[in-house]
Amino acid sequence: MWDAYQQVKANRGGPGVDGVSIEVFDKDLKNNLYKIWNRMSSGTYFPPAVKAVEIAKAHGGGTRMLGVPTVADRVAQTVVARRLEAKVEPVFHPDSYGYRPARSALDAVGVCRQRCWKYDWVIDMDIQKFFDSVDHALMLKAVEKHTDVSWIVLYVKRWLVAPLQLTDGTMQERDRGTPQGSAVSPVLANLFMHYAFDMWMAREHPGNPFERYADDVVVHCVTLGQAQRLVAEITARMGEVGLTVHPDKTKIVYCGNRDRRAAYEHTAFTFLGYTFRYRGARNERDQVTFTAFTPAISKDALKKISGTVRRWRLGRRTNLTLADIARRINPVVRGWMQYYGRFNRSALYPLLQRINAYLVRFLRNKFKRVRSFKKAKAGWQRITVQSPKAFAHWAWITTF
Repeated sequence: MWDAYQQVKANRGGPGVDGVSIEVFDKDLKNNLYKIWNRMSSGTYFPPAVKAVEIAKAHGGGTRMLGVPTVADRVAQTVVARRLEAKVEPVFHPDSYGYRPARSALDAVGVCRQRCWKYDWVIDMDIQKFFDSVDHALMLKAVEKHTDVSWIVLYVKRWLVAPLQLTDGTMQERDRGTPQGSAVSPVLANLFMHYAFDMWMAREHPGNPFERYADDVVVHCVTLGQAQRLVAEITARMGEVGLTVHPDKTKIVYCGNRDRRAAYEHTAFTFLGYTFRYRGARNERDQVTFTAFTPAISKDALKKISGTVRRWRLGRRTNLTLADIARRINPVVRGWMQYYGRFNRSALYPLLQRINAYLVRFLRNKFKRVRSFKKAKAGWQRITVQSPKAFAHWAWITTF
């Protein structure tokens, strides 16, 4: 219970339907944890409703409904999630990357990149409303297969049917799905897809590797015919387990010989915030330029990030110092660089240059002596030379 609480506190997060934040929960921590332990131990723990919050998708493009349990419920869920994860993690497929220890979205992007060079065709698969559609009976069957601890099964069953409190305050009963955002959902989602997709692919189509991050899936094929047949079979398989392959968003993409790309409708796809397509590349060793099918930050992700930068209104923050601005934006910008800069980081350069342009505008607005562009440019060059590590993105680019 204590380990679970520490994990919940580290993850932070807002209050649930009871309005109790982590800070409020901490004020009577001993009693609050004892109540959860006592009720879970006796089988009398009943989870409260889950608060529905609409958020932007993590890698750009659209929104999704996030379920926010109460702090106490997050602790209880984490207790079960940790126990269940220890049982199922060793049996999960190596090409499942979502919400797993020592695995990340960037690992999935990297493997996908390598396989796109070996296979000419890709199935970019979209499962429609996955977290809203999971079959409870099949989920519980999978949980029971991996644990003989009755209270784990009992509480998973109760969490699956816990009502969702919508933004207008109304309660929505649930007979399918698991709220995305709850502490136990990631391991449950992976367990469901382990049997619904991963093991089915390993059994029925061992020659077609894939990368799966939760419900985001890319499958590699040798020929167009093979890809077309596989889409039909996957669609049927998902139907068997109560899921729907989105007919409009699922597509077959050609990623083979660049000279033949004009003959096919789809020659690009987006996976985990990266768009894979033909683009110019350079062999740094031989300084040879060529065309390769590679990933770089997607337009949707770049648009989302650009909107965030605009909302900072850096040019008007004249009440702050340059050091104040650096402290505020460096953690965010560094995160963008670490994620979207892993592959083809030059695609980020225009954005980073725009941040520099806003900073120059800040200097011109704050200091009268550098109002002219010529003086501002000279001052900027002096600052970037004297303090090259002041801003995280100056490690890559200092022009504006």
